[in-house]
Amino acid sequence: MTAPAELIVIAAAIRTVDPAHPTAEAFAVRDGRIAAIGDRAEVEALRGPGTRVLELGGAAVYPGFADVHNHHALAGRTDLFELTLSPTLRLDEILDRVHEKAATLPADAWIIGGAIASTMLPTLANTVSRQRLDEAAGGRPVMLVEDSRHNRWANTRALELAGIRTDAIPTGGITLLDEQDGTPTGVLLEAAGIPVQEAYDRSGGLSAVQHRAASARGVQLANSYGITAFQDAGVSTDILGALAALDGDGALDAWVVSSLLVNDEIFGFDPVGSALIARGEEFRTAHHRPDFVKIFLDGVPPARTASFLAPYLADAAHGAHFHGETTMTFDELHGWLRQVAERGLGAKVHCTGDGSARLVLDVAEQLRAEGFTTPIQIAHGQFLADSDIPRFAALDVTADISPFIWFPGIIPQMLAEVLGDRAEHSQPNRALIDAGALVAGGSDWPVSESPNPLEGIQGLVTRADPLRRAPGTLWPEQAITAEEALQVFTRNAAVAMGLGAETGSLEVGKSADFVVLDRDAIAGPAEEIIDARVLSTWFAGREVYAAE
Repeated sequence: MTAPAELIVIAAAIRTVDPAHPTAEAFAVRDGRIAAIGDRAEVEALRGPGTRVLELGGAAVYPGFADVHNHHALAGRTDLFELTLSPTLRLDEILDRVHEKAATLPADAWIIGGAIASTMLPTLANTVSRQRLDEAAGGRPVMLVEDSRHNRWANTRALELAGIRTDAIPTGGITLLDEQDGTPTGVLLEAAGIPVQEAYDRSGGLSAVQHRAASARGVQLANSYGITAFQDAGVSTDILGALAALDGDGALDAWVVSSLLVNDEIFGFDPVGSALIARGEEFRTAHHRPDFVKIFLDGVPPARTASFLAPYLADAAHGAHFHGETTMTFDELHGWLRQVAERGLGAKVHCTGDGSARLVLDVAEQLRAEGFTTPIQIAHGQFLADSDIPRFAALDVTADISPFIWFPGIIPQMLAEVLGDRAEHSQPNRALIDAGALVAGGSDWPVSESPNPLEGIQGLVTRADPLRRAPGTLWPEQAITAEEALQVFTRNAAVAMGLGAETGSLEVGKSADFVVLDRDAIAGPAEEIIDARVLSTWFAGREVYAAE
C-alpha cells in the first residue's frame, strides 16, 4: 500500500518547468520529495488523515528559484556587520554615513562597508578626498567597496595598516596615485585592495560564529526571494566551514554549490589555489557541494581591467591600443582546468571582456579534444564575439549571465565611457539561446542590491530596468520570452550547477523546492513581473520563508 503524502499543494497555476508536463493542478510531497504531480484527483488519492493540504486559490507555484552566481556570505556579512551604502549616494552623503558609524565605534575599530558607485572613483582618487574620509572616520581605518566589488577606497589609517606607501605600492592590481603629490589616494583597483583586506583580517575580522551567522543570513535573505538553490562564486575556508556547520545542524535551507578560488583578485582569502581545492571535500554535506572552482580571468571594463579583442577608447593613461589583459595565458588556464577536470570538479571562469571569453572557449576546445567533459561556466560574458556564440553549445560551455548588472543605469554609463558604441551590444542572450547554449541566471548579489530573480526575469524579457531607475532599453533584439526567462532562473541554473537531478523543476522524485507567488508573474504584462510578491518559500517540503 502506498504511504499517504505529508503535504498536498493545490493552486490555480503550477508551472513545473518540466518540458514534458509544463503545468499541473496539484502535487504531493513525501519525505521532502515530490511523490506525485498532475491532475488534482490523481494527487488527492495520496491524501491521508495526517496530510496537510495547502489550498492556494489564485496563487501561483513555481519551482524554487536557482541563482547560479552570488556571494551569499558577503551579502549576509554586509547586512549584519557592515556599513550599508547605496551606490546612489554622493560623496558628502557617504562621509556623513561614515561619521555617523564612527560615533558608535571604539577609537581603533575598522569601518567596513559599501557600495559606492563606480562612477565616483575618479572623484575619490586624490589626497583631499582621502583626507576628508580620514576626518569623517575620526582616524579609524576605513575600507569601502565600490559597486562591482572589485575595487576599494581606503583611508590613510587603513593604508598604513596595510603597508601601502609611495615607496611600497602593491604588486597586484592598480594603485591610483594623486596627480599632484604622487601619494596613494586610497583608490585601489582589483588585487591592489587585498593588502587592506588582509590588514582588516589581522585585526580580528569575523569570528567563526559571525561567519556562520553571515551565511545563515545570506541564505535567509535568498529564501525571502524564493531562492532554494545557488552557487556561491568564490568561497573561503571560513565560508565552507559555516555552510557545513549549518547543514550538519539541519539549518541549511537551500542547495549550495561552492566555487573554490584558484586565484584571488579581489577577496583577500587564504588559502586559495591547490591548497584550497585539496580541502574542498572536508566540507561536503547533504546539501552543500564544493563541486566547482572559480578563476578570475580578467577584471571589469570600467577599470579597464577586462580583456577585449578590440582596444578600449583612447585615454591618456593607456593610449589608443590598450586591450586589457587576462590573468592567465592559454597554457596556464589549460593547466588549471585540466587539473580541475582530473579531480572531477567544474569551473566557473570570470570573463567580462570578449577577449577573456574567447580564451576560455579556446581552452575548452582543447580539453574536449582531450576527452574531458568537466562542466565549464563563463561567468558574466556580457561581451562576446559573434563567431564565439555558437561555440558555447558546441563545446558544452554554460553562459552564466547576470542581468541585474547591465540594466540601463550607472554600469552601462561607465561601460560607454570606456567602450563607446560597443557598450550598447551587451548580453546577447537571444543569440545564445537560439544557438543552443545553456543560459543560466545569476544575480552576482551583493554586486546587485538584491538577488530577486523576478528582477532578472523581467530584465531578460524587457531589456529595461525593472526598478524603473533609468529610462531606455539595452539591445532589445536580444530579449527572450518570459517562459525562457523562468527556465533560466530555475531548471537551467540548477543544471549548470550540477543539481539538475535534485531541483530546478517540479518532477516526481525531485526535492520539493518551490515558491508561492501571489499571482502567475510571467502570465501578465512583462513590465509587471517584478510586482509579483513571494508569499512563501519551501525547501525539501519545509516552509523556510513566509511573508508577513
